[in-house]
Amino acid sequence: MHFGIFGVGDVARDPLSGRTPTEHARIKALAEYARLAEDVGLDVFAIGEHHNPPFVPSSPTTLLGYIAARTDRILLSTSTTLITTNDPVKIAEDYAMLQHLADGRVDLMLGRGNTGPVYPWFGQDIRDGIALAVENYALLRRLWREDVVDWEGSFRTPLQGFTSTPRPLDGVPPFVWQASIRSPEIAEQAAYYGDGFFHNNLFWPKEHVRRLVDLYRGRFEHHGHGPADQAVVGLAAHLFVRRNSQDAVREFRPYFDSSPVYGSGPPLEETMTQTAVVAGSPQQVIERVLTYRENAGGDYQRQLFNVDGIGVPHKTVLQQIELLGEIVPVLRKEFAKDRPARVPEAPTHPACAHAR
Repeated sequence: MHFGIFGVGDVARDPLSGRTPTEHARIKALAEYARLAEDVGLDVFAIGEHHNPPFVPSSPTTLLGYIAARTDRILLSTSTTLITTNDPVKIAEDYAMLQHLADGRVDLMLGRGNTGPVYPWFGQDIRDGIALAVENYALLRRLWREDVVDWEGSFRTPLQGFTSTPRPLDGVPPFVWQASIRSPEIAEQAAYYGDGFFHNNLFWPKEHVRRLVDLYRGRFEHHGHGPADQAVVGLAAHLFVRRNSQDAVREFRPYFDSSPVYGSGPPLEETMTQTAVVAGSPQQVIERVLTYRENAGGDYQRQLFNVDGIGVPHKTVLQQIELLGEIVPVLRKEFAKDRPARVPEAPTHPACAHAR
């Protein structure tokens, strides 16, 4: 099982100090978080893709390529790559290039994006979101798996005798996670192709998460990829940890309350009860995360934690990552207990190349 951190690269005001970091500071900080995550023994660093303020990661491959040159082991991913507003040809080229530069330490999560105004900026309509996700991904798969592609669809110009370069490393495309928080069509798409399914379960009650993951698992089996418990599942959590649980809640509350995402909803305590937002001591975090196996309908392969953003200052984020370095070995040990041998490990390039 892989553990790591992810973020969306938002630039937010610290409600306590009143300071807002510059875009430059946020970008450099994200790279520092990835390096520290590797140093403390985490497995994955993932960054989202956004093209609108207050977010900075409009070019995840640029950032991940920079990080790849400064790390040796950590797996680099996205959270999310926009399959709807990006040209699948450019996705195929960019991530194959990154895959080579990182010696295979690359996978990506594909998602539709939920920011309506972004779609027309790239010549698309949000009402076509599902259709775009289905058609663009079908083309992306072919570009990575076929040396010469002839193709015609509804949303881009046709291709005739087209070869995407560079070809995937060792002839094996980056592993793909289909990411969604509410769309059964995306769970179905992941199941149809045998891809991983990542549920960003920060904003939804655990009952909703379980229903969508169960749908994916059932359809994974239906499409002949193996038993439902062999489906590849990832989950998220928003984490704030201190040695003392009271300190964690007290320190996190102003950031939670001032967040445009969380602040207009239920209070912190209710949100922690219903969702994957966790503020507490290391032991409380361990106990809570272990319950996510129930949300995932069994053993799963990837657990990512959001530890930055919503105004949390840089120094505090570094402390969160260091504490995760202490928490994750315990989680690894506990999740390994009674894990059936037939449940697959988290996907990596060497494993995918060997399977091929």
